[in-house]
Amino acid sequence: MSGPGARMMAGTRPTQRSMDFKGSSRRLIRQFRPERPTMIVMVCAGVLSVALSVVGPKILGRATDLVFGGIIGRRMPAGVTRDQAIQGLRARGQGGVADMLSGIDFTPGRGIDFDAVGMVLLLATCTFLVAGLLMAVSTRLANRAINLTVFRLRGEVQAKLSRLPLSYFDQRQRGEVLSRATNDLDNLGQTLQQTMGQLINSLLTIVGVLVMMFWISWVLALVALVTVPLSYVVATTIGKRSQPQFVRQWSSTGALNAHIEEMYTGHTLVKVFGRQEESARLFAEQNDALYEAGFKAQFNSGIMQPLMLFVSNLNYVLVAVVGGLRIASGTLSIGDVQAFIQYSRQFSMPLTQVASMANLVQSGVASAERVFELLDAEEQEADPVPGEKPERLRGRVELEHVSFRYDLDKPLIEDLSLTVEPGQTVAIVGPTGAGKTTLVNLLMRFYEVTGGRITLDGVDVARMSRDELRSGIGMVLQDTWLFGGTIAENIAYGAPGEVTREQVEEAARAAHADRFIRTLPDGYDTVIDDEGTGVSSGEKQLITIARAFLSDPVILVLDEATSSVDTRTELLIQKGMAKLAHGRTSFVIAHRLSTIRDADTILVMESGSIVEQGTHQSLLLAGGAYARLYAAQFAQAVAEVD
Repeated sequence: MSGPGARMMAGTRPTQRSMDFKGSSRRLIRQFRPERPTMIVMVCAGVLSVALSVVGPKILGRATDLVFGGIIGRRMPAGVTRDQAIQGLRARGQGGVADMLSGIDFTPGRGIDFDAVGMVLLLATCTFLVAGLLMAVSTRLANRAINLTVFRLRGEVQAKLSRLPLSYFDQRQRGEVLSRATNDLDNLGQTLQQTMGQLINSLLTIVGVLVMMFWISWVLALVALVTVPLSYVVATTIGKRSQPQFVRQWSSTGALNAHIEEMYTGHTLVKVFGRQEESARLFAEQNDALYEAGFKAQFNSGIMQPLMLFVSNLNYVLVAVVGGLRIASGTLSIGDVQAFIQYSRQFSMPLTQVASMANLVQSGVASAERVFELLDAEEQEADPVPGEKPERLRGRVELEHVSFRYDLDKPLIEDLSLTVEPGQTVAIVGPTGAGKTTLVNLLMRFYEVTGGRITLDGVDVARMSRDELRSGIGMVLQDTWLFGGTIAENIAYGAPGEVTREQVEEAARAAHADRFIRTLPDGYDTVIDDEGTGVSSGEKQLITIARAFLSDPVILVLDEATSSVDTRTELLIQKGMAKLAHGRTSFVIAHRLSTIRDADTILVMESGSIVEQGTHQSLLLAGGAYARLYAAQFAQAVAEVD
C-alpha cells in the first residue's frame, strides 16, 4: 500500500487512558446477563453451602459444651441439682468458679454423654458434607457461566474485528491488536475462573458469619468488627497503588507482542540490514518496561495478604481476650466462645482471600478494559438495508466529483471525475503518494469518500452492501497473502462456493502458474505455510493472481500485481490478463510503465488529481507527465544495462 495509509500503519501505538476500575467492573458483570438463570442457581447453592458451613461451628460448640459439662458433672457430688452445686461453690468462697459454671449446662454426678456427643458430631459431619457438595455444585455452575461468557466475548471480538474499518488497523500495530484478542481475553478468562466463585463464596461467608456472631454475642461481634475499617484502609490504599501498574503491565505486553510480531515477520530484513542489535535493544527496553510494571503491580498487591493476615491475628487476639472474660463472668459458655473464635477466623479468612485476590482482579479488569476499548472502537458505516444492486452487473464505473482525505486538514483527492466503460482496462500511474491505491480503496469501500460519489452500473456503491459490491471485484495486491494449506486450497480461496480441481487448474493455467506448480513435489497438493515457504515471491504472486482468476470477477483490480515477477513471467501474465480482461473492467496500478502499454486508458495522477488521460502512444506524443515518467524509467533501464 502506498500513500498515507501505508504511513499510518507504522504509526504510534494507541494512547493509554486512565483505568476506570469501577466502570469496567460493572460492565464486566453485565456480560453475565445471558447466564442469569445459571447464576441464580449458583448463588442459591452458594448461600445454602455457606449457611450450613457457618452453622457447623455452632454445632461443634454444642459438642464441646457436652464434653466439658460431663467433665464438670462427674466431679460434682451426685444427689444435688445444678443450682445447688453452684450455690455450694459460692458458700465455699469460690465465686469466680461459680460464675463460670453458671454458663455451663451440667448434671452433678453424671459424666460425658457419649451418645449425645456422637449424635452432635454426626450432625456436624452431615452438615459439612452437604455444604461441600453444594459448594461443588456452585463452583461447577460458576465455571460454566464463566466459560460461556468468555466464549461470547471471543465471538464479539471476532465479529468486531470484521466490522472495523481499514483505518483502525492502519493506525495500530497488528501485534497490539492481536494481544487484545488473545492475551487479554485469556487473562480475563483465567482471572474469572480463579476469583469469581471464591469471591462470591467469601462475600456470602462474611454475611453468614456476621449473622452467627451477633446471634452468639453482640459484644464479641462488635469487638471483631473493630478491625474491619483497618482492613478496608489497607485494601483500598494498596489497590489504588497497584491498579495503574496492572494497566501499564498489559499495555506493555501489547507493545512487546507488537514488536515481536514485527521482528518475526520481517526477520529476513532485520538480518539483511544488520538490525539485530537494534531489534534486541528495543526488545530489551520493552521487556524491561514490562518487567518493571509487572514487578510493581505484583509487589504492591502482594503485600496486601501479609498485612491482612496481621489484621486477622489482631482480631483473633481481641476476640480471645474478651471471650475469656465473658466465660469467666458466666455470660458465655466455652463452646460458644470456641465457636466464636472459629467464626472470627472464618470472618477474617474471606477478607484475607478477597485481599489476596486483589492483584488477580485488578489484572483481569485491566485486560477487560482493553477488550472493551476494542469493542467500543468506531465501526465502519453499516450497510443499507435493504441494499441496492444493479439490475445487471456489467462493470461500468463512474466517479463523480470524488473527494477524500485521510486527515481532515490534509486533502488527498479533490473533485475527481472519471468514467470507465465495461470491458475497458484502465491503468493508473503516478509517483508514490499520488493517490493510486487510495482510488482503488474507495472503489472497494475500504474507505468512504468524503465528497462526491462512486457508482457501479448506475448504482451508488454507498447504497450497496459491501459483500454485494466486493463479490463482483477481484483484487490482487502488491503484498501477497497466503494461508497455511495446499496450493489448491489457496487458489480456491477466491471462489464464492465449491470448486473442482479442474477449475483450480484452469485458473492456474490462465495465470501461468500451472507449470511451476507441477514441478513441486506434490504439485497442487503441496502444503505451504502463511509465509509461502518453498515458493518464490514471484510464484506467490502467480498463485494470488490465479485466485483472482477463479473468482471470475466483473471488475479486476491489480495493485502492482507484477512487481515481484521476472520479465518473461510478466509478459505471460499480460497475455493472461488480456484474456481475463475480455468483457471485464480492469484497473491496473503500476510503477513499471512497460506493463500497461496495451491499456485502453492510462490515467496519470499527481497529488490526488488526474493530470493526464489517454493511450500509451497519445500520452508519449503529448510530452507531459507520462512522457517524463516513461523517459525516466527508460533511461534507468539503459543505465542498468550499461
